[in-house]
Amino acid sequence: MPGWDSRNKERTDIRPSRGSSGFGILLLLCGVELACRTDQGNPTVFLHCSGFHSKAETDDMTERQYADASSRMSKSASSTGLEVHVGSMPFSLDKELLASKSAKVAALLKENSNADLYCLLRDIPADLETFELVARFCHGYAIHMSSENIVPLICLSFHLGMDENHCNNNLLSKAVTFFEQRVLPSWNEIIKALRSSEKSLQQTMQLGLFDACLHAMIAKASDNPQHLGERIIVSRNDGDGGEKPNAKRRLFALDWQEDLTTLSLQLYEPIIYTMKQHEIPPEYISASIYRYAKKSIFCCSSGRETVSIYKRRSQRNVIETLEKLLPHGRELLPCTLLSKMLRSAIELEASSGCRKGFEIRIGKQLDQAKVKDLSIPCQGYAKEVQYDIECIRRILKEFYDNYDSSDALGFIKVTELMEEFLAEVACDASLVIDTFISLAEMSRAAALGTKRNSDGIYRAIDVYLEKNAYLTDKEKEQICKVLDFQKMSAKACEHATKNERLPVRAVVQVLFMAQLQLQETTARAIYDDHKSGKEYEEEEEEEEEVRLEMEKMSIKVKELEKDCHEMKKEITNGSNRQRVNKGKQSLWSEMKRKFGCSTNMDDLHCPTKKKKVHPKWGII
Repeated sequence: MPGWDSRNKERTDIRPSRGSSGFGILLLLCGVELACRTDQGNPTVFLHCSGFHSKAETDDMTERQYADASSRMSKSASSTGLEVHVGSMPFSLDKELLASKSAKVAALLKENSNADLYCLLRDIPADLETFELVARFCHGYAIHMSSENIVPLICLSFHLGMDENHCNNNLLSKAVTFFEQRVLPSWNEIIKALRSSEKSLQQTMQLGLFDACLHAMIAKASDNPQHLGERIIVSRNDGDGGEKPNAKRRLFALDWQEDLTTLSLQLYEPIIYTMKQHEIPPEYISASIYRYAKKSIFCCSSGRETVSIYKRRSQRNVIETLEKLLPHGRELLPCTLLSKMLRSAIELEASSGCRKGFEIRIGKQLDQAKVKDLSIPCQGYAKEVQYDIECIRRILKEFYDNYDSSDALGFIKVTELMEEFLAEVACDASLVIDTFISLAEMSRAAALGTKRNSDGIYRAIDVYLEKNAYLTDKEKEQICKVLDFQKMSAKACEHATKNERLPVRAVVQVLFMAQLQLQETTARAIYDDHKSGKEYEEEEEEEEEVRLEMEKMSIKVKELEKDCHEMKKEITNGSNRQRVNKGKQSLWSEMKRKFGCSTNMDDLHCPTKKKKVHPKWGII
């Protein structure tokens, strides 16, 4: 920004380099000794100057001195007097005293006449209270510094060149020291100082005061994000969206917490943007953004006709800026609050990008929405209440495109939500047919893949036909085309056959589908009975075969036991084997025959004397 250098009487440009706060440049221009150190990447500023009055000392100044200040300054106006207008209020000052503290006034007095000096000082960037503090300081009176006046005081003293290069123990060094020691360490004092800087916002930015406040706020929010306010708990069982304060924390809170939402949008936007870059928890940022919208938009909206064009334009700018700042992600804000912000964006005729941003955020967590969250009015001035069908369609598409969970519970919840919403809007007698049919088609599409019946859609159609009894049969048939009769339960079909509000063609279709269902049920029962009877017969045959095999095995076992008993008896009675007569088989041969062996005893007892190994069994 354009500054004044009293040493060479030339205009200079003071522009902080990128990445620095600019606050150090300001301190160097003030003639204050500056020492910097780095603490975890954050610059820490230490000031050393003389003549600083502490708060206790300034509180001891009498009220009589402050009350007599204006009268004494007026009495001092003589041949060296100077009249300066701040706004519409004139000030009579001593030129020599003012020049002794201000390098700019000294230079103007040296080069210009009194008339020219008045013209050059008439555009002083300060309010009445701030200039009065400067005038009191120039006339030797004590001044009271606070968070509410320190920023304007620094800006004005810098504009007048009241630094240490022109005069020792000058106002700028005192104000900067107070700002660093009393304002920056406290969150509440920073908020108060920023609120007071809105009238001189451009100069506050250029001097680096805002950057100094911002760096201090980031450090404090990183340590304790609750400085931004309490986060909003997203409860799936809470129909009000979970916006409930922590009563215990409120009860035992000792210090009042200044809120960021009290700042103007020009200050709030860069603060939140920088906090997002420094990875402050997004749930706290989202809660702060909603509270800002509630304060700036929701509490001020009293109807479209009563809001001025300027106010609507300002609110539109607020909602569009907040949408850009709002973090993306599930469960940062409840669907109820996001839907409220979307309705405000539609009412204020915000940009399509702003509305789409809210639609995307709602779609990502549509499984947590309530029926009233989808009650989004269409943009227009129609008297009848209608719904933005395309907006609801985009929200549904966003949900199905982004729902990556393997759990099908989310799809079922969205299906139930659409059926409940369809039943809710069906009670609206002013709802046109096309709108209802579009919503019914979306509800039917949402139920695909969930194996859910069409009873919910049928109930909504029945309610809509009841509320709109004047509809013709052709219009009723057009509505009933949405209904999938094949997915209706038996109870719903029974009710539909007796429903006089349905058109005749729909009733015939219901009867036809009921007949088909009955036939399918009967055929399935017969098939099951036939299948069960056939399986029973097959099981009985298998059991009979097993029983016969067991009997045969039992007979064979008994025969073997008998033969073994006779063989044992024969071995016991005779020590040597005797050959049997020709043509008569021995017991051993009989047993071999029963086991399927064809070799006889003669093959084992050959007349040769040589020992011979049988090639098959290896018997010697």
